[in-house]
Amino acid sequence: MSQAPAVPKNVRRHHDREIIALAVPAFGALVAEPLFVLADSAIIGHLGTPQLAGLGIAAALLSTAVSVFVFLAYATTAAVARRVGAGDLPAAIRQGMDGIWLALLLGLAVVAVTLPTAPWVVDAFGASDTAAPYATTYLRVSSLGIPAMLMVLAATGVLRGLQNTRTPLYVAVAGFTANVVLNVVLVYGAGLGIAGSAWGTVIAQCGMAAAYLVVVVRGARRHGASLRPDAAGIRASAQAGVPLLIRTLSLRAILMIATAIAARLSDTDVAAHQIILSLWSLLAFALDAIAIAGQAIIGRYLGAGDTEGARAACRRMVQWGVASGLVLGILVVAARPLFIPLFTADDAVHDTLLPALLVVALSQPIAGVVFVLDGVLMGAGDGPYLAGAMVVTLLVFAPVALLVPVLGGGLTALWWAMTLMMAIRMLTLWLRTRSGRWVVTGATR
Repeated sequence: MSQAPAVPKNVRRHHDREIIALAVPAFGALVAEPLFVLADSAIIGHLGTPQLAGLGIAAALLSTAVSVFVFLAYATTAAVARRVGAGDLPAAIRQGMDGIWLALLLGLAVVAVTLPTAPWVVDAFGASDTAAPYATTYLRVSSLGIPAMLMVLAATGVLRGLQNTRTPLYVAVAGFTANVVLNVVLVYGAGLGIAGSAWGTVIAQCGMAAAYLVVVVRGARRHGASLRPDAAGIRASAQAGVPLLIRTLSLRAILMIATAIAARLSDTDVAAHQIILSLWSLLAFALDAIAIAGQAIIGRYLGAGDTEGARAACRRMVQWGVASGLVLGILVVAARPLFIPLFTADDAVHDTLLPALLVVALSQPIAGVVFVLDGVLMGAGDGPYLAGAMVVTLLVFAPVALLVPVLGGGLTALWWAMTLMMAIRMLTLWLRTRSGRWVVTGATR
């Protein structure tokens, strides 16, 4: 990428229009997901610090149980976009249907494992005696919505690959609104406490899955794509997702290590960590909107055999990522007096949270590059490299993070370790995009 010729202004404007058209709706849809947890945090936080700490642990576990299967969205986006670029729309939709069936099967398996093991997992995660009962309750109830959550991932991937990010936006906004209303009614109106928050999320996710299914099924019928499960297609989708599964497991391991370390510091630290992690996820998804555009655009260009278009789009999206990271970092610092009181009135949590939050703000330009390049390589179907790079990042991060409680650095030191993790990711992704080995054309990689 460093030796690239200057891109004409009209070409840059064309890429800007494409990025904006896909990224702006994707931004709205992406932020809706962490907003589910932010809304739960804001509502549960006013019940007490043990409840918020319990939510923090359960949310990390639940997020891991779902997010390890994010390949259902990412791999599907890339595969569908390539076929769109190659002009084979029926095959593109058929690919998406296989992903949806796979999502349902995986979701049912995860529920079967999570329900009976929830207390043991919470205890192994280091929850305190006061937080553990709340964490177990939230995890068990919320796990019932996992099949719907995974189906939402797969169906979203189909629509993104078809260059449609508006429908996911509409569904996400409706789902978030329903989640907030249900949480308030069930937690306070019905007096169900943390269980009410979990049930509200389950109901909202099931509604989102139903809406997506209506859209995707209509599209399949319109283009003559079969709705029946195809064993070979489901198996192929699973095999294509293995590298991204490894990549995501490594990333989730990093986040779980961070939360486990915070939990072993104190309830105050894990409560503050939960608020920061929720905000960090929100910022990450906001930056990932450009990456989602990258997945769809890069996949389409490579499917059509346009290597120069793919390279130029990659360069432009990196510029967008840096600029967006700078803006988000400034906003975090400027808006901190406004959003911190929304989550807690505990002065101890507030004092612990503030310096770590400033570290997060400083790291946002790095995050902007990381998420964009991650999306570009996903759009190119470069899963094996992404898997290897993330494993390397995990191996470097883990020993550094484990030193935090030993050296007494507290939550701020933990978030400096998270910033180091992002810097390593940026280096590995930049080296790959610079090499050009990700540029492989055709309807399939």
